[in-house]
Amino acid sequence: MSPARKKPTMKDKEARLGYLLIAPSLILIAIVILYPVIYNITLSFQNVALNPRRSNTFIGFDNYVALLTDPSLWHSLWVTLIYTTATVIGATVLGVAVALLLNQQLKGRRLYRSVVLLPYVAPIISLVFVWQYMFNPVYGMVNYTLVQQLGVLGEYVDWLDSPNAALTLVSVFDIWHLFPFCFMMVLAKLQSIDQTVYEAAEIDGAGGWNKFRFITMPEVQFVVGSLMILRFIWNFYKFDDVYLLTKEVPVVGVYTYELAFTTFDHGLAAAITVTLFILIMVFVLFAVRKVLKW
Repeated sequence: MSPARKKPTMKDKEARLGYLLIAPSLILIAIVILYPVIYNITLSFQNVALNPRRSNTFIGFDNYVALLTDPSLWHSLWVTLIYTTATVIGATVLGVAVALLLNQQLKGRRLYRSVVLLPYVAPIISLVFVWQYMFNPVYGMVNYTLVQQLGVLGEYVDWLDSPNAALTLVSVFDIWHLFPFCFMMVLAKLQSIDQTVYEAAEIDGAGGWNKFRFITMPEVQFVVGSLMILRFIWNFYKFDDVYLLTKEVPVVGVYTYELAFTTFDHGLAAAITVTLFILIMVFVLFAVRKVLKW
């Protein structure tokens, strides 16, 4: 005789209901995320035909081999690394500094906090238009101020079309535009620190630097580390800010876009994205273990 079938318990029924409730979300994630990733990996091994009536040609690792001998890609990676490092460090340092300042008992600090958030909440397209006007090499107020008023520069700088100046421009723009995000996260953590700890440190004779070093930094280092890792990932793939401001900064996002939609080499562009995904995953695993101590 077959053993008696076990009657499902209430816990089993609740677990089954839970799986049914999350099933639509899992299916949506599979469609929106997993399918494009798998499709992109497939394209990276093919020579993509532009004619929809012709099928793609499987070429194996030829696209990946071509990447190793592409000097434009290596230059793009170098520019991206400079841009990402500068913006991550700049936005983090500025965000922490402003958070420390506006965490003090200042008159009107609520207004100041609101003003600080404006670059982050304003539409990106409107910010780009304003900055293009300000940094216009002919009639922009930045050149006029630095050359005519302050005498810091000897001649007008072509901020929009010179590669080196354009890299400086997009880096400063990104720091100014995104440091409020770091400011918000760090300020939230600062406000959660028990003030009695600072009072006890003052009784023991600790000055401002020692309180920052031994109390504030240990409390916010996890938040700061997480922000730097996230910001590095986001900025390494940065496209919108850079592409809208100027076409003279060939970061990886812009280079891959032009490769796919200007030269229409979709297979090579897909190989670049797959390679970058692997590199970023290696960085994340290393950073999470070393920085966040997970």
